[in-house]
Amino acid sequence: MTLPSIQKIYDVVDGTWPAAEYMQTGPWLFRRGAGGGQRVSATTARGPFTVEDIATAEAQMKAMGQPNLFMIREGDETLDALLAEQGYVIHDPVTAYVAPVSIFAEKHPPRICALLAWEPLAIMLDIWAKGGITEGRIDVMHRAQGPKTGLIGRLNDHPAAAAFCAIHDGVAMVHALEVLPHQRHQSMGKFAMYELAHWAARNGASHISLVVTQANQAGNALYTSLGMTSVGQYHYRLKKEGQT
Repeated sequence: MTLPSIQKIYDVVDGTWPAAEYMQTGPWLFRRGAGGGQRVSATTARGPFTVEDIATAEAQMKAMGQPNLFMIREGDETLDALLAEQGYVIHDPVTAYVAPVSIFAEKHPPRICALLAWEPLAIMLDIWAKGGITEGRIDVMHRAQGPKTGLIGRLNDHPAAAAFCAIHDGVAMVHALEVLPHQRHQSMGKFAMYELAHWAARNGASHISLVVTQANQAGNALYTSLGMTSVGQYHYRLKKEGQT
């Protein structure tokens, strides 16, 4: 089965983890994050631009009360080089993984190990908060349209994990998979992915996907071990306050 392209995965990211507001101005697409993190706050190029357009984008981001932050996708090599020349640093390179939901068809978590729930339960909010996934990111989940679910993981008769999953254009994407530190190294992440893949299949998705920072060695190892395939990447370019 042909996997979705990285360009489609970029659309799935926006569709399943949406910004509070999108504004197209000239060659730029601005995102208002409203505390939801850099993925929903970064500016992306949507057409040809000049060096002067970068200054215009910076002024708009400042007016929005957001940092000078661009998301660099495949095909943005010219923008990447220009931003580097202007003092922007690479921030959080990310790898996108995809797999057909069918590869999980015969794989199931142990009984009551992975339970689905939406709206989020209080224990899910608590687990997310411990991992730094606080109110602004929970608001992002509420904004997602189409089929979506949360997941609560349990191990050793105690809460273990929380996750969010939503579907856009036939592709499910997992976000905010957080396993409590004392419950790690017991296959909880794998069990969560099994359950979410079955949910995705029941709700019409052909593939399941996620994005993970390249620095997250444990996450990258997990998704590779599950048979998921890297289809591309993106990274951010950030200029800190006062840099020239």
